[in-house]
Amino acid sequence: MPIPTIALVTGGYSSEAVISYKSAITIQKHIDPSKYNLYRIDITPEKWFHTTSEGEEILVNKDDFSLTIKGRKIQFDAVFIGIHGTPGEDGKLQGYFDLLRIPYTSCDATTSAITFNKRYTVGIAGAAGFAVAKSLHLFRENYLEKKAQVHAFKFPVFVKPNNGGSSIGMSKVASVEGLDAAIEKAFKEDDQVLIEEFIAGREFTIGVFKSNGTIITLPFTEVMSQNDFFDFEAKYQGKSTEVTPAVCSEEIAQKVRNAASGIYAVFNCRGIVRMDFIYNETDQQPYLLEINTVPGQSDASIVPQQVAAMGLDLKNFYAMLIDDALQFKK
Repeated sequence: MPIPTIALVTGGYSSEAVISYKSAITIQKHIDPSKYNLYRIDITPEKWFHTTSEGEEILVNKDDFSLTIKGRKIQFDAVFIGIHGTPGEDGKLQGYFDLLRIPYTSCDATTSAITFNKRYTVGIAGAAGFAVAKSLHLFRENYLEKKAQVHAFKFPVFVKPNNGGSSIGMSKVASVEGLDAAIEKAFKEDDQVLIEEFIAGREFTIGVFKSNGTIITLPFTEVMSQNDFFDFEAKYQGKSTEVTPAVCSEEIAQKVRNAASGIYAVFNCRGIVRMDFIYNETDQQPYLLEINTVPGQSDASIVPQQVAAMGLDLKNFYAMLIDDALQFKK
């Protein structure tokens, strides 16, 4: 029986493409060539293409997501989604692959679209009974009408693009005087902005995945930023301390794991996701900040650290994700 042919999609249409390419290096290095035929596909605003070992660029046939190399047509059994931001994390590619009946390693189109929107994510999680911060959702076309509502918030607040990740365009604002500049910065990344009340506490981030129908939580990480918050520099330029597994009581650990697995189930997640929480020691609750449905896989990323802490190697972990996706092949 031939081994499955897998497409690793990377790149994307957003400023997070640089992170996607870093993740792709790690993923490609740890896909077992004895189990899978892997083809890297670069998805850019200009073209979708594969680069052969000889350096030739082969364009993807978007009618059926196939390649033709030296007269041989290559079709894919599954797709490993490694794109952070649009169109790989917001449901667009997922919808395309659903139409073609090609399975993939991430959450489905609906879940991806909802979780890419930070306000909708915390709204659904809050309605399901999980702790979330007070927030205000601004749209570019009418944000001046709603901005005054933030005066009811306790400062500091976070101002962030509502759709996106890697903390790009995000600011921590100490008083109302700094609000306009922070909103303008966030609107450069997105047409929607989220203003979120600051929750004091310890920042935990946890990877969650499903294998053979079972939701599994990875050993979670405590993040201690050297900057004022866990911004892009802290995430990707060494300006943070990450402790995996986090040093905390079993009672706290169980609350974080329970919240993470419960939220994974509520959102009907698939594949590996990473959830960020603030554990508030006053009310002893983990507050959900966001869900990343395509978490980073670069050398600086947290999920690979957590996989190692669980005693798994990335080769076996990625095989579990691919094999789980192949179960959805129609």
